[in-house]
Amino acid sequence: MIKPLDIAAGSVLFTALVLGLLVPPDAVQGDLQRIMYVHVPSAWLAYLSFGLTLVFGVAYLRTRRIRWDHLAGASAEVGVVFTGLALVTGSIWGKPVWGVWWTWDARLVLTAVMFFVYLGYLALRRAFEDPEVRARRAAVYGIVAVAQIPLVHFSVVWWRGLHQPPTVLRPGDPQIDGPLLAALLAAVFAFTVVYAALVSRRAEVGRLEDRAATRPADGAVAGDGISAPPIVGGGR
Repeated sequence: MIKPLDIAAGSVLFTALVLGLLVPPDAVQGDLQRIMYVHVPSAWLAYLSFGLTLVFGVAYLRTRRIRWDHLAGASAEVGVVFTGLALVTGSIWGKPVWGVWWTWDARLVLTAVMFFVYLGYLALRRAFEDPEVRARRAAVYGIVAVAQIPLVHFSVVWWRGLHQPPTVLRPGDPQIDGPLLAALLAAVFAFTVVYAALVSRRAEVGRLEDRAATRPADGAVAGDGISAPPIVGGGR
């Protein structure tokens, strides 16, 4: 069943992508710069996803309500998708600009580390069948893992590398033209709505998975009352 949030996510995403194609090209990189409208929002949404994984994990530890764990797991899963998208689009962008698909730049390396750390978070969740044990240990993992976000974001400030420094989230005014900034912010908003829709759907699936896993083994199953007909006669 399609929900209003799903329709809103699709609408704003389509609008943002059209806007990203209509704004003027970059003065230096030309149309190649348009990949920014996917790459940058993906990176920002990775921060948001993992930050909310922390928030939901803390909420579970305080209330012991399993719905917070479902949201934490969903947020982390979506965050891994956005992180992977940021890495892939960054490589596509980097090849014509830097001449290589990958370089051992601090921002790139730390983003890749964050990607694998949260893959570990998802693997940890699969390691426990008991929902309460899973929720408690995943919450602690999510609290510790979130320390990577400031490392990734400020790595371009703390260490010299090929990756450009921040242009929006930086001290002073953003170093980006108005129309390009508007298109970028529209893309960030669209990706945020998409994030909300995906997390809502994934948390719902998590609740159904837990319900199926905890169903009594001797519960009634459709067809239990049907038995094979008796065999009459000796039959040849």
